[in-house]
Amino acid sequence: MADKEKYIERLDKILSHAGFGTRKDVKKILHSGAVTVNGEIVKSADFHVNLSDDKVECDGELLDIKPNIYIMMNKIDNVVCSTKEGNHQTVFDYVDEKYMHSYLGGDLHLVGRLDIDTEGLLLLTSDGNFTHKLISPKTHCSKKYLVYLRDAVDENARLKYMEAFKKGIHIEAEDSDAAWDCQPAELEWLELPELISKETTGHVVSLRESKKPASAAYLTIYEGRYHQVKRMFKAMDNEVIYLKRVAIGEVMLDDSLECGFSRELTKEELEKLL
Repeated sequence: MADKEKYIERLDKILSHAGFGTRKDVKKILHSGAVTVNGEIVKSADFHVNLSDDKVECDGELLDIKPNIYIMMNKIDNVVCSTKEGNHQTVFDYVDEKYMHSYLGGDLHLVGRLDIDTEGLLLLTSDGNFTHKLISPKTHCSKKYLVYLRDAVDENARLKYMEAFKKGIHIEAEDSDAAWDCQPAELEWLELPELISKETTGHVVSLRESKKPASAAYLTIYEGRYHQVKRMFKAMDNEVIYLKRVAIGEVMLDDSLECGFSRELTKEELEKLL
């Protein structure tokens, strides 16, 4: 899936995706004798390369061939998770231009979505198998959110929230999404200073002055239905006024990554998601 061992590919396709032009351009480069595989000149366009073992060079320069890309983004507020949107910018407007091209494994796409007003951890990849694994309901991949609420919640009410979410709270239908019983979720209440800061949560937030929270918590869910977190708290007669995803599985949002910025996942982060 994420490693190179499953990728045995034609040499001309590899060179084309590496930025050496069209298949026609690549054939000219091959015929010139500029390309070597494991030190041997290869002029055949249909020569098959094992990306886990073979070393491809062009004019003596070793090529760093990535069948797929795996990106972490800290999504910014008021940006939609879509490839095109008339009235709003999309997350792809914030992806570094160097990542915006086709890969051997496919085109860059989103691994799940976040609402327009939700910030935080968003994954993008060209690996369709990777995406399927993370978003499939059978996988039960956890998603952890930092939640700020409109209403204060006292000690007794906190226990009721926790018990309801742990049991699997029922939420009502909304728009075209039907009512359903959520899978068990985990709620961890946070003590609230005048405004929760990076020092108390480990996560930078950007709140409008008009939406200061009365209570806050971390919520971990194992599915990803339409407006799910907001609807879960609505079922408890409360309202989410700020939402930020801070983890997917064991991968935490890089707190040094500013809103709107992205970077490639590290090898260690990727292994945690495979």
